Amino acid sequence: YPSGNLAIVVVREKKRLICIVWEDKATKAEIQAVFKSNSRSTCYYPNGTVWINMNIHGGQYLDQTGSRVRRWMWPNHVISSGPHVPLNPIFISLNQHVGVRILGQDKITVSFLAMGRQAKFNVGTKVRVRDISRLPPPARLDEEELLLLAFRVRILRLFDRLHGCLNFPSNEQWEKIKPPAYLITQALKILQLCTTSDISDELRSLVRAIVNA
Repeated sequence: YPSGNLAIVVVREKKRLICIVWEDKATKAEIQAVFKSNSRSTCYYPNGTVWINMNIHGGQYLDQTGSRVRRWMWPNHVISSGPHVPLNPIFISLNQHVGVRILGQDKITVSFLAMGRQAKFNVGTKVRVRDISRLPPPARLDEEELLLLAFRVRILRLFDRLHGCLNFPSNEQWEKIKPPAYLITQALKILQLCTTSDISDELRSLVRAIVNA
């Protein structure tokens, strides 16, 4: 850092590389992010709570209270042939000088900018899986999350219909107009998740009813 404190260090641990980002403190500096070449990485908020956590399956983005904001799966057909929650690009600033950009499993960049100079570290990796049976099980999509996704699509559909009524009040055919393509796609993905997730038949029927209402 401009202060002279250590900002980023890359070390080797046996066959793995580890990139560590430190906060700008002369003493008792806390770790702000750790990126490992085995695809396990974690970023932390300034208060020490987990911000982003990633592994061989995918990752999750948390708020400062620890609640999950979003999660995603890497598009790796070796691990799973089912539907994937896609990754939307993520850009975060760990501090005034260090930022993280996540575009894919092998497209994760740590950027350091200070005094008009910039350095970039590619910390993404593509882990090749040889023995699927040795992989840890992927995080389970819980029941509450499925319901929230279903209600979100339902509410967005209602807003879209309300918008159509307000803009075209005299149109007698507005009820026959299909929702936007992105809502149809989201609904289909949720229905696919219902099919592949380990949930009760009652919950599966409820989610389908919400989405298709």
